[in-house]
Amino acid sequence: MRVVIVGASRFGTSTAQELLENGHEVVLVDENPERLKAAREYLDCGMVEGDGSLPTVQRDAFGDHADALVLLTNMDDVNILSAVVGRSVGFPRVVPQIVRPELVSVCEELGLTDLITPHATVARSIVRVVEGGAEAALDLRHYKGVQVLGYKIGNRCHGWTASDFELPEQARIIGLARGKDEADFVFDIEELREGDKLILVASPKAHAKLDAIFAEPDLPGDEANGAA
Repeated sequence: MRVVIVGASRFGTSTAQELLENGHEVVLVDENPERLKAAREYLDCGMVEGDGSLPTVQRDAFGDHADALVLLTNMDDVNILSAVVGRSVGFPRVVPQIVRPELVSVCEELGLTDLITPHATVARSIVRVVEGGAEAALDLRHYKGVQVLGYKIGNRCHGWTASDFELPEQARIIGLARGKDEADFVFDIEELREGDKLILVASPKAHAKLDAIFAEPDLPGDEANGAA
């Protein structure tokens, strides 16, 4: 994949490094030249200096194509604005970081469903540790690289059961999230519905095959309409 990251913060550069180590191409955007200069010391990726919320800067970073735009500045409002601009520029996927929980609903109203909420995620982990339920989290940490993934079920897989998927050996289905805001978690899957999010645990070796399994084919006319 080719991924554009706006924000050369510690979080942004760590994400860039992880993507590069996994064989992806990265373009890092920041309006602070000193940050880019420091990142250039250890990151072998493209760099664009400028305001990442501006369409001209995003188009420069987009180049011929890009698969995703990840917004990791320290300001929620900048990340939201950049995500909206990113969709108009043509990024197939935009992923903003949101720290303030009151802005999550705003993002959802704007159709920004792929959110990074680091504080909420860390808070859930802390609560889990305090409540004495950290054993499972420690297992995932032990098996380095294992991740929990979520795939949206489209029309093609509507009506399928879990056994209909020919999953790679390094992946297992945990359950699915369903309903408004995906609030209901179902462990015993009888039948999948369009809009469900299937939750799996998988090693990095399985990621590419899983992406292919759950990819939805383009609908007739999508290409003509400019759909990705």
